[in-house]
Order: sequence, then C-alpha cells, then structure tokens
Amino acid sequence: MSMYRPPAFAVDDRAVMHAAIRARVFATVVAVIDGTAALAYAPTVLDTERNAVRFHLARNNPVAEIADGTRLMLSFLGPDAYVSPDWYETAGRVPTWNYVAVEGSGRVQRIEGAALSQLLVDISAAEETKLLPKAPWTIDKVPAEKMAGLLNAIRGFEVVFERLDAKFKLSQNVPQSDIAGVIDGLQGRGDAASVAVARAMRATQ
Repeated sequence: MSMYRPPAFAVDDRAVMHAAIRARVFATVVAVIDGTAALAYAPTVLDTERNAVRFHLARNNPVAEIADGTRLMLSFLGPDAYVSPDWYETAGRVPTWNYVAVEGSGRVQRIEGAALSQLLVDISAAEETKLLPKAPWTIDKVPAEKMAGLLNAIRGFEVVFERLDAKFKLSQNVPQSDIAGVIDGLQGRGDAASVAVARAMRATQ
C-alpha cells in the first residue's frame, strides 16, 4: 500500500527523500507477524547508491525473528508541529499539523559476521561526526570480549527499497500570506521542532 499523499504535499525526488532520512535516521520498522502488525525502532544507515538501509534489532525482539525475504515497511518521521489558525491571514481556517515523513518498503536480508560489525561501526561513525569538534568515539574502544557479547545479542538487517514515498505537509495548499504567518508563528514558538518545521517550509518556497 502506498503512502496517502495529496498532490500538494507529495515529494518524489529521491535525493530529497534521502536527505530527510539522513536528517532523521531513527526509523519505525513495521512487520506483519502472524497476521498482526508488529513495530520496532532502530537507527539506520542509508546507502544512497543502492537506495537501501541497514539496521539492527535486539535478538530478543520478536521482529528480529523475521525471515529473509519478508517484506518490511520503515517510517522516518521528520519534524512536526501544530499550526494555529491565528497565524493565518485568511479567516475561518482550522487547526492543522505540519510535518515531514518518508516511508519505504522492501524485502529484508540478514546481515551477519563482519558485515554486522561494520554496521555498528558505520552507525556510530555517522552520529559521532555530528558531534564535532568533539573527538569521535570509535568502536575499537570496546573490549573484544564485550563486543562479541554485544554482537551475539543483536541481529542485523538490510532493506533495499522497492518503494520510497514522502509527504512534506508544509502548508503548500494555502496562500503565500498564510504560509508567511505560519512560518512566523512557528519561529516564535522557539522550540526545536517548530523551528525545524519553519525551516522546512522556507525550503519549499
């Protein structure tokens, strides 16, 4: 099933979707197990060339029992914020919510051995880069015996996306004067999520 995307909010540019995933690497993983949707949560590493993500789950997580070839869905929710009607120039509007979301699906393949170790290296390296100028923490600081135990406690996976959809619901369906009011209102709130939504709205202008 494809993401519900009214035309005004649909994003099809893969580079834009990849940028949104890199900005919010923590994904909700959805699998169907015995006819019931099961959710898990995991940081991911994006491979833009292959349009794929890698991630790991605790071995004891029921979702980690899925077999190779099982179809998974991953949801990446970016910044979101409430929009007050008071911010519009146009009278009579109602409250809404602005947000950025990307959804992808594909068939899962297990990652084991050296590839699983590399996944942990890649996850920490990507996140440590965001903390510069702090000296990056590296995984070789973990004693070998402890690392072996950690690797035994997780299972790694890769999903090559067969489908990737995005919805950037950022007031594109209202007049420019109303958009400007929403941006000002969100910026005025000052919290990180509202400011991030305002920034995303400016980027769509």
